Amino acid sequence: MGFFKRHKGRASYELFSNYSHYLPGFGGMTMLFLLFILGSLLGSLISGVFVLAMGTSDAVTSYSMLISYPVSFIPPLLYASVKSRRNEIFDTGYALDSNNFGSKGGVVITLTVSLATLAGAFVCEPLSAALPDMPAYLEEALESMVNGPLWASLLSVSVFAPLFEEWLCRGLVLRGLMSKMNPTGAICVSAAFFAILHLNPWQAIPAFILGLLFGYVYYRTGSLKLTMLMHCVNNTFSTIFSRIPEFREADTFMDILSPWKYAATFVLCILVLASAIVIIRAIPTKDDRMGNCDKVDPLSIAS
Repeated sequence: MGFFKRHKGRASYELFSNYSHYLPGFGGMTMLFLLFILGSLLGSLISGVFVLAMGTSDAVTSYSMLISYPVSFIPPLLYASVKSRRNEIFDTGYALDSNNFGSKGGVVITLTVSLATLAGAFVCEPLSAALPDMPAYLEEALESMVNGPLWASLLSVSVFAPLFEEWLCRGLVLRGLMSKMNPTGAICVSAAFFAILHLNPWQAIPAFILGLLFGYVYYRTGSLKLTMLMHCVNNTFSTIFSRIPEFREADTFMDILSPWKYAATFVLCILVLASAIVIIRAIPTKDDRMGNCDKVDPLSIAS
């Protein structure tokens, strides 16, 4: 009688391990997106019922997001888990989360990419400012996400968003695409997927640019925890700034800083980004295509 022998003692309940053997290509990416839309519709329905029952205050809206947002990812979570389970007996997989930080070590790399994230967000501002004004309904919807209790806003945008979006966009989509195409193309396509996931151009443009940075860091380190942290840093600072009166009334930093201070900050951010890329690029990769995502062997079958 045979039994399944876990690779290196890997238990099925370990974080991310259920998805190591699912490497989606373009078809899988499309399916994951459609399932996310399905989950979003389901989440919106649940959220609508909750708001009708509890009222329409900012606090209630924030609480409803804590319910509806995770629901959006349930269909792709289930689908990816089933696909990975089917593949894990015979197919080689790649871990969603690895810890390959090179000679600099995890602390230096963490500080580097955190600063690079803030610099990247600042550099995105001129592109966002060039867009036409955001529609009132969308602006109100986004503001309602951060106008409720601070703990609820932070839990939604600083914990749930990095956890679920990085799992999907880097952990599944980017990792899968890297197994099918060259890393540069995979990073660009996954960044576009990340942008489209936001469903509006005002968030999509900075999401695409930051998605390129997140994707490159993921390729060089294999660390999903690291890109989750970067995502968390970006969202947390945005949420905190939105609570400060001086920043709340301004559309961009251009409205707060003098032209020369803005220009000096912009140049500094470019230098920070360039330095971070040099440091990250120095991390040697194990595989030209899969970067530093650790290989996971198929489960062996013992008789």
